[in-house]
Amino acid sequence: MSLDAQQDEAESSSANTNGQWYLYLLECRRGTYIGITNNLAKRYQAHCDGKGARYTRANPPLALLGAQPFADRAAASRAEYQLKQKSPEQKRQWAEEWPAAVE
Repeated sequence: MSLDAQQDEAESSSANTNGQWYLYLLECRRGTYIGITNNLAKRYQAHCDGKGARYTRANPPLALLGAQPFADRAAASRAEYQLKQKSPEQKRQWAEEWPAAVE
């Protein structure tokens, strides 16, 4: 199990009770990062603190570009796969449709 999957498992047992999952896009020092989470603010903070994915530890996030809510993890995972297949320009266009702000 990857570190991201372990953290998502831990997050799923945290205080988030609405069951909603998010697909998110980060602008990083070199490129973008796509992931899913059920606690957007906590996950973004983990990336910023250097405790997130290996990519964001090496390329810290500069901004949260977008986040799309999903009813369950499976739907978010399917959307994550589809978004990762797109070009960087298409990813940024997606983010314009789903702007996000971390509280």
